[in-house]
Amino acid sequence: MSTLTSPHRVTTSATGGPTLSIVIPMFNEEDVLPVLFERLCSVLDSLGESYEIICVNDGSTDGTAQMLAKAHDDNERVKVVNFSRNFGKEIAMTAGLDLASGQAVVPIDADLQDPPELIGAFLEKWREGFDVVYAVRRQRDSDTKMKRWTAARFYRVINTMSGVPIPANSGDFRLMDQRVVRAVVQLREQNRFMKGLFAWVGFRHAEVPYDRPVRAAGKSKFNYWRLWNFAIDGITGFSTVPLRVAGYVGILTALGAIVYGIYLIMRTLIHGVDVPGYASLMVAVLLIGGLQLVVLGVIGEYLGRLYEEARKRPLYIVESSLGFDETSP
Repeated sequence: MSTLTSPHRVTTSATGGPTLSIVIPMFNEEDVLPVLFERLCSVLDSLGESYEIICVNDGSTDGTAQMLAKAHDDNERVKVVNFSRNFGKEIAMTAGLDLASGQAVVPIDADLQDPPELIGAFLEKWREGFDVVYAVRRQRDSDTKMKRWTAARFYRVINTMSGVPIPANSGDFRLMDQRVVRAVVQLREQNRFMKGLFAWVGFRHAEVPYDRPVRAAGKSKFNYWRLWNFAIDGITGFSTVPLRVAGYVGILTALGAIVYGIYLIMRTLIHGVDVPGYASLMVAVLLIGGLQLVVLGVIGEYLGRLYEEARKRPLYIVESSLGFDETSP
């Protein structure tokens, strides 16, 4: 095993844990698992560092659970967590971070659009003293034009609204020092936007550019509706600007109504009373009613999140696990 040279890093022998923990959330990934483990283990073995691979099965309905059990039998460094149902990728990633014991932790997607070969570059930056090393996509040719356009708009909007800058074109694929992971797992909100949480905890960070390949197998679990809801979670989780905008819209609408009311009074005093127009009345009523519903919807988004947090339910429920001792969660 190579020696870690950064002064604030600790060696495997000093901690009793591996150098690397790889965290992989999974949902119906049976098509890609054989090539995933072959490629990932080949890369990790070539690095000469001790490692564990934590696979979080997020309620898969195909043969993912059985294939993960076989992978554990073939390689004891592959550890498996099976959820009682599907809780979502962000929750599955959180469970993996909860269980990771490595000095550095790398969340990675199962579809191999996050190339395992970048882990070596992550390690080099980590040894230089960076606490977080994240991958940044140079190009997104594997995505549709619509997805590229909406992703660019999303990062622009959230970085304008939020006080915590989130690197554009970066995903969850990154290396984090264990002390960063300990900070992240303390954040237990129900609606989790992991890229925002990674950015919120801070620490010294660096980036590694790469070209994002196509999926090795299977289909993406994110459609445009889920991506839209994911964007809403990100914005409402890290900014109160929508609430402020809703208040401004209400103020401007009220001021407009006052100005228009003064205009009607003056016109009546000068020109007398005319027959009111049905069309203009309906437009005004529908406009104000629509604005009220929009404002209520924005308030409802935040109120719903408060309700979720007030219930204090656990983030996930583990049905079974392989490779962990009895004291693990």
